[in-house]
Order: sequence, then structure tokens, then C-alpha cells
Amino acid sequence: MIAPLAKFIDRSVLQIGYAMLPQSTWREAANERDLKLEQAVQFLNGPDFIPAESQPAQLDFDPDAPGGCFRFPTPRPCGFAENNVVHGRLYRCEDAWQERPVIVSLHGGGDLPGNQLGFHLFARRCLRAGFNAATLELPYHFQRRPRQYGPLSILCQYSAVISHDYLQMAKTYAQAIAEIRSLSGWLLAEGCPAVALVGVSLGAYLAGLTGRGDARLASIVMAIPGTRMGLMLSQAEQVVGRRVREVILRRRAACEELDRTPLNLTLARPAISKENVLLIEGMHDLMVSIGPEEIWQSWGQPEIWRLPHGHISTVFIPGLMDRILRWLAPRLEAGRKNNE
Repeated sequence: MIAPLAKFIDRSVLQIGYAMLPQSTWREAANERDLKLEQAVQFLNGPDFIPAESQPAQLDFDPDAPGGCFRFPTPRPCGFAENNVVHGRLYRCEDAWQERPVIVSLHGGGDLPGNQLGFHLFARRCLRAGFNAATLELPYHFQRRPRQYGPLSILCQYSAVISHDYLQMAKTYAQAIAEIRSLSGWLLAEGCPAVALVGVSLGAYLAGLTGRGDARLASIVMAIPGTRMGLMLSQAEQVVGRRVREVILRRRAACEELDRTPLNLTLARPAISKENVLLIEGMHDLMVSIGPEEIWQSWGQPEIWRLPHGHISTVFIPGLMDRILRWLAPRLEAGRKNNE
């Protein structure tokens, strides 16, 4: 894709996304009351952010929903009942599914239909390749979004740029990581020989955070991931509107402080070999800027695919799903043999 078109798509999505946020969001974000930054930094640097131990989830499969739909209670409950139930779907291989590896897909931020459709199509390709697949709804997305929240409220939950409470933001990341680890633990306990994470955008960032402390994973694929909170400031140059830019730039010091915590993926390498890590970069990406490149350098230069696309257009590259599966196949097979 030509660079101007890729950047135009990314810039348009950014502008539309920020424009759709209620004006009250910006008024609250501009209010420099106590945002619990100090408590958030303490939590992120402490042992409770990503505990050493993780218990397998207790999946409850819904017989009235499409095949393989499940739910389980989050291992890190919050104050919203809807968000305390994790929803997902397990696509099983027809024969002896427990003897086959599993690929867990983690979607990008926002309640976008494309997130669900894209991973449904990817799951079908996984089955044809001989792998089980699982999808997971991240905190505050889809069925988990509290009724009083707007459709784009996820931006406030995950983004240091417009967060109303940094401590809640930090605990949202911790909740997501705990759920990914819990599902992985259940799959391994069921006998599946290997588990890989494939994430896009926000999902890729969470896959990276999870992989830094979980050596059980066979492989991690991170497509167009963010790296650290400070990179979000680069969005200010792409967003039209004085109020938006002022709020974002006002958070510079807070983002720099958060970037000294484990939220910064460049501060530690993953618990698995770099040969089992794949980074996918959109060379014209306006949303995460140099994120994949920073991870590549700090993680010892694992394999990286630099594609001439933007953040949005990278997801729709023809043949990319199958190419990822071909890359994963030998690594999942190696993981299966190691666990025999």
C-alpha cells in the first residue's frame, strides 16, 4: 500500500475516534485532580502487578451459544459485575483436540465488529492447519463493557493519555494479563501440548506483557504493538483539535513516569527464546509509531516483518494470516515435542 493512503486511513481513524468521545471525557481528562499516579506506579512496580503464580481458569461452556463459547470468572475482579466475567470461544480440532497445540488470539482495542470477525476467520484457518484456536474478550470490551460506559470508553481504561484514574488503568492491564495466563493454564492442564499468543495492537501489547513473565508459552506473535505510554503522545500530532492536543501534552510527565515501570515493554525481555517471538511492523503506522522497532532492539532482535502498511491496513493484508500460521507451525510442533 502506498504510504500516503496508509497514513490517511490511520489519521482518519484517529480523528474519528477522538471526535466520537463525549465532550465530558475531555473536560474530565483536563481536570488535574488526583489521578492516583503515585499509587499506580507503586502497584506496577510491586509483586501484585504480575504475580508469580497463576491458577488455571474454570471454564463454563454455554450449551445455548455457538459451539465452544465459554466464560469464567476473572481472577482479578473489579467493581463492575459485567467486567468480572470473561467471555471467549474455543475452536477445537475434530480429532483428539487435547493432543493439538492452541493459538490464543487477542484482539485490538475498541468494540469494533472487525475485531471479532477477523479472529473468527483466523480461528477457522487455524483449524484447517491442524491447530486449536481460542478467542478472548479483553476487559471492558463487548459483553464486558459496563452498561453506563460509552462504546469508546475502553480508551479511558487503557490509555494514559485520557485516563481518569491511573491506578484503575494499571489494574485493567493486570486483569487482562491474569486472564490470558489463566486461560493458558486451563488449556495446558487439559493436555494441550503447546500454547501460542497472537495479538494485534492492544492485544499484541498484552501478549508482550504476558510473555515477559510466562515461560509456559511456546510462541508469541505481536502485530503492530505499542511499546510504552510515551508513544501515545505522538498521536497528538495526528489529532485535529486544540483541546485534545492540550490534554495529551499535559500528560507527558505522567507518561514518562509510567514508562519507568513494567508497562514499558523495552525494560525486560520475554521469558521465552527470541527465536519464538515474531514482531509485525506497519512501516507507515501512525498509531504506535516506532513501537515494534523498539521492542525488536531491546529484545535481542527477534524476527520482524516490516510491511509497507499503516496500523489499520496491516490487519487486512491478503495472506498474512496464513503466513503467520506457517511461521508458528514448527514452533508449536517443537513445543509439543518438548512437553511429551
